[in-house]
Amino acid sequence: MIISVINHTNGEIADEQVQHALRAINRQIEGDFAPYWNFGAELRLEGRTRPQKNNQIDLRGDAVLYLWNNVNVKSAMGYHDANFGGLPFGFVYTEISQALGEDWTVTLSHEALELIADPEVNLLVMGPHPAHRGVNVFHWYEMCDAVQDERYQIDGVEVQNFVLPLYFTGGEERAGRNDFLGRAHKGKTLRSFGVNPGGYVGFHNPKTGTDETYPSDDPVATKRLTIKSRAQMTRRSLRYQRFAIGGARPSGHSTRH
Repeated sequence: MIISVINHTNGEIADEQVQHALRAINRQIEGDFAPYWNFGAELRLEGRTRPQKNNQIDLRGDAVLYLWNNVNVKSAMGYHDANFGGLPFGFVYTEISQALGEDWTVTLSHEALELIADPEVNLLVMGPHPAHRGVNVFHWYEMCDAVQDERYQIDGVEVQNFVLPLYFTGGEERAGRNDFLGRAHKGKTLRSFGVNPGGYVGFHNPKTGTDETYPSDDPVATKRLTIKSRAQMTRRSLRYQRFAIGGARPSGHSTRH
């Protein structure tokens, strides 16, 4: 899989900086992520020229990640729909990264890993409710949300921690590891379908017929959700909206970050 990265930050981030970040994230994908998940991809920086009428750009990638500075969802989505509609996509808003107090490279790493694992944003995994382990729900197939307040460095570039395959298993798998860094919090590492401090998970609860986010009382996670909600529409919610427009309305509505 080739993911095209398009820099629309209007000079806020130089292409040279983007190239340095992409080299580090490509190392993360090849050396850290792919050996566990067997999902591979390569990020490549593309140009910013709009295609002309009847002369579409031959984009090299199978998916697109946009670097955008200000949160202007309508403009960003208009650009994607006009030029590369139909391709899986993601957005990295540097304004959101700044509000979160983290480097934009962490967000880019986060979006890249989740785009690789679930490009069409249509995968769910049945597992226990994070707070009520006897209740089964359908979790979003997210690689980073549960550990998204944790990061590490590659070549001086900050990248996102991510969950491992055993995370999506029904048992505790005590002899294994559920996330890449394996950090302990209050003496315990991440449990299957669990959440580390500052992270959250989204899922569909068939018992209530609604989509939910957990936890609801973690102040760091709440701040993240509040700031990210400024983007209003994300990959998952946009897909759901388009289902509804097409007449096949899904059960519930969720935002994916």
